[in-house]
Amino acid sequence: MRRSRLLALAAALLSAGVTAATALPTAAGAAEARPERIPLPGSAPVWTAPQADQGSVPDSAAVSARVYLAGRERGALAAAAHAVSDPRSVSYRHYLTPQQVQDRFAPSRAQLDTVSAWLVGAGFRITESNAHYLAVQGDAAGAARAFGAHLHAYRKNGHVYTAPDGLTTVPASVADAVLAVTGLDTSPHMAHHGRRDNLPGPTTAFVNAGPMSDYYGQRLADTLPKAYGRTLPYVVKGYTGTQLRAAYGATASGLTGAGVRVAVVDAYDSPTLVSDTAQYAAAHGDAAYTTGQLTRQDATSWTHTAPFGPSAPDGCGASGWYGEQTLDVEAVHAMAPAASVTYVGAASCMDADLVDALNKITDSRLADIVSDSWGEPENAGDPSMDAVYDKIFMTGALEGIGFYFSSGDGGDEKAATGAKQTDMPASLPWVTAVGGTSLGVGANGDYQFETGWGTDKALLSSSGTAWDAVPGSFVAGAGGGTSGRVAEPDYQQPVVPSALALVAGARHRVVPDIAAVADSSTGFLVGQTQAFPDGTSRYGEYRIGGTSLAAPVIAGLQALAQQRAGAPLGFANPAIYERFGTQALHDVTDTPFGAKVQLAVVRLDYVNGVDASGGTVTSLRTLGRDSSLQAVPGYDDVTGVGSPSAGYLPSFGPQGGAPALR
Repeated sequence: MRRSRLLALAAALLSAGVTAATALPTAAGAAEARPERIPLPGSAPVWTAPQADQGSVPDSAAVSARVYLAGRERGALAAAAHAVSDPRSVSYRHYLTPQQVQDRFAPSRAQLDTVSAWLVGAGFRITESNAHYLAVQGDAAGAARAFGAHLHAYRKNGHVYTAPDGLTTVPASVADAVLAVTGLDTSPHMAHHGRRDNLPGPTTAFVNAGPMSDYYGQRLADTLPKAYGRTLPYVVKGYTGTQLRAAYGATASGLTGAGVRVAVVDAYDSPTLVSDTAQYAAAHGDAAYTTGQLTRQDATSWTHTAPFGPSAPDGCGASGWYGEQTLDVEAVHAMAPAASVTYVGAASCMDADLVDALNKITDSRLADIVSDSWGEPENAGDPSMDAVYDKIFMTGALEGIGFYFSSGDGGDEKAATGAKQTDMPASLPWVTAVGGTSLGVGANGDYQFETGWGTDKALLSSSGTAWDAVPGSFVAGAGGGTSGRVAEPDYQQPVVPSALALVAGARHRVVPDIAAVADSSTGFLVGQTQAFPDGTSRYGEYRIGGTSLAAPVIAGLQALAQQRAGAPLGFANPAIYERFGTQALHDVTDTPFGAKVQLAVVRLDYVNGVDASGGTVTSLRTLGRDSSLQAVPGYDDVTGVGSPSAGYLPSFGPQGGAPALR
């Protein structure tokens, strides 16, 4: 590609706010004059505004940054990843080893030397160097010389942070070697979920209040007012792996995930993970963990462990991640009881640390399937990280690794952020975004129905004779919608309606791709050590939901599909979209029993979260009312192509086989 065409493409993407579905290729044989500096896509912070500008920072202000390296053959990496992921390609599932990937695509010695000399020449000190990035320290004057970045102070959420006042640029002489520059924007970019001595103890206990049902519809709230013309059931106490395996066809398949490696990536590491997961498996009929089946690879130290708050705007709330980690591991094991599980703990919930954890997986190919139950709203994320994440996921695809991300729990995110948007990294083109459903499982583990997950909550009136303001207010729902900055990948084009994909005349990425149970009203029973008000810490079980549940459930099912296929599935989206409209998938809608039937359940909660001493609150919770998003026939932005049916796993014959027939 000629350099002039590359620059035109980059400029068009920047002006449209859209990132390409693959990395920009390296220029070859450019004959025309090159500009002296090249802008880095996504490097202008989206949160800065003139009214928040507090002026330039002093030249002597300290600056720490990471310069991520593009490596060799940027365009060839994307093309190779595409080829091994496309069922129609002759290279389908002809994966490379990590060493083969490094031999072809890792930065060359000459690239490292050139980038290092440029940074040192601008006045930076290199503090860390590896195949992924160079970490540097210097000052604002050096940032201006190296990155063309004029750093200003900006006020955000009551705090002042430093950020560039426009696009970051790099000299043309190093542009092909530099993927992204991060750290110049010092505002927190934190993922949300969500034993080293400096980690806090267990999180505050939560206990579910009864009455509850063992399965959907078992116990009716016949002493409470009717709603939507009928008596409604109490929420389930939390499905077990036995129930979910039966409902999604895993039990009938006889598959266990034997020989498949699943990784779970979260921040921090619960000190009671091993005992909690063992106790949970024993209590609910899951297979006991064999020696070495559950392993952990943690960061060397932890940072940002304080709870998030006014005094710690960059606090990640370390103990809050323990429940996320425990859920992910227990859900994967429940769905794929013979798969090996490696937990990879990031040093914090910050992008840089989560990226390090993901790179650890691809560098050594620690797993075939990776479950990631974290993310943040797209506008809160750092756009300059998109290319960094994309490179990891393309590398994983080339090695036969699939990454599964929860799509978020805020629906269209407008209620929480004031603007409709999707979540990151789920919106990136090289990951499988997992949306959420409300699931009805019968007495014998039979699949009854699914709706898109979306909850409105109405309280029981003080008189106890009616429900206040039915359907109530929006509480939570599966994340989805159309990305504001990511172009539509080719695997979505034949399936996703133009009404969803088109933004200002251009087709964008729509999420999610696939879905599974996520509604806490039809959620999963998890077991975890918690801190109780009496001062003790002990194991307890409670119902939990969110797309943080859906992601490991799909990861577990994909482990079974890999066992069935007899080979790693790699980046699975092209194969998943090939199954659209077939008997491999449930076409989930919000009205499975007709437009006139609104599904809902009744739920009681302890006021103090643990017992009845402070009283209880009774509420009515809807199923299938997700903010502005709707689960409709065909592809939709709540459940994607749908949820796995009993025909899903059989559709993966040896070497993948053909999709199930219509």
